[in-house]
Amino acid sequence: MARGASRQPLPSSMKFHLTRPEGRNLITGYGETYVAVNGERLATSVLVLADRLTPWGVRTPEALTASVFGALAELPVDVLLLGTGARLYFPHPSLTRPLRAAGIGVEVMDTGAACRTYNILLSEGRRVGAALIISGAG
Repeated sequence: MARGASRQPLPSSMKFHLTRPEGRNLITGYGETYVAVNGERLATSVLVLADRLTPWGVRTPEALTASVFGALAELPVDVLLLGTGARLYFPHPSLTRPLRAAGIGVEVMDTGAACRTYNILLSEGRRVGAALIISGAG
């Protein structure tokens, strides 16, 4: 950073302007209480894969259980991004065991970072999914 330059905080909501790869779900925006996929604003937690969107019943990071991760291990992905809401929340490593057993890498981050990372990995042609907890979803 240049001398005398100030560091600007990241915005709490962001809108992306990206070209949608044909037939693939692209995250086009997010905020504390929503995520937008292909321009459609969703106010509930959601699983985003390249070819499908699924409402997700997890409303808070504390609701992450072994059975939730067991179901996530069935997804056809190589990498799963777990967006834990506005704050970073690491589930106990024993809970993510089903993902490791299925050969799925899991990356835990806040939901905004998961949205940004999902788009990057998708654009690289990776088999990626995002399990996004939306704060205030209910």
